[in-house]
Amino acid sequence: MKERPILMSGAMVRATLRDVYPKTQTRRLVKLPHNNPLGQWEPMTFGGPNGGRTSAGAAVPLQGGVWHTRTGECLASPHGQPGDRLWVREAWRYDGWCPSQYRNMAQGAMAVGIRYAADDAMIDHRVEDFSCDKHMSLRPSIHMPRWASRLTLEITDVRAERLQDISEQDAASEGVESLRNEGELWKDYLRSTAHCDELLCLSARESFRTLWDKLAAPDADWQTNPWVWVIEFKRVMP
Repeated sequence: MKERPILMSGAMVRATLRDVYPKTQTRRLVKLPHNNPLGQWEPMTFGGPNGGRTSAGAAVPLQGGVWHTRTGECLASPHGQPGDRLWVREAWRYDGWCPSQYRNMAQGAMAVGIRYAADDAMIDHRVEDFSCDKHMSLRPSIHMPRWASRLTLEITDVRAERLQDISEQDAASEGVESLRNEGELWKDYLRSTAHCDELLCLSARESFRTLWDKLAAPDADWQTNPWVWVIEFKRVMP
């Protein structure tokens, strides 16, 4: 089992943490090494009971990838395989204050409050050699250290697909809520919560498309229909 960091926005973190219809999938762009016109990229699977073993002797779990029909190149997810874990990096800051006589502590551990921007929750951590003069302003997710992460995910499945192949149920698993009163998954929930006119009602899939285009680069938007890694996961409870 390997652990890797993964960046999440505040909305993604909130969706993963909620108890009702939590986020259990994330899609990340596949970085193709080329687009040779003499062939094309196709989905594939590898691993499983007869799928070989790693150099350490562990069985390779069944998972999806992509391969090029001309060059034969195969790509596996760089985000991990089933059984691996992801620790979430999110926006955060130190929270608390220090009397002047305790500034620049150089020895021992002290409890430091970490405030998470996604939901304003705070958790105390024991930190060695913490300086009270550390900057208290909001820090971007890319600068979150492993010890400050509060959210660990276990990968349960990995596959590659084109972006537009996402289903309504998968869009819901992305944490995107449907605003249209249709489908068994959302029927009872929406009857009690959805209040929207005809122009604003969107399916979960349509909502996901809107969100993706808001965040994606122009050459990787919905219309471009790029290849994406579909990573399914479950929370590892502390």
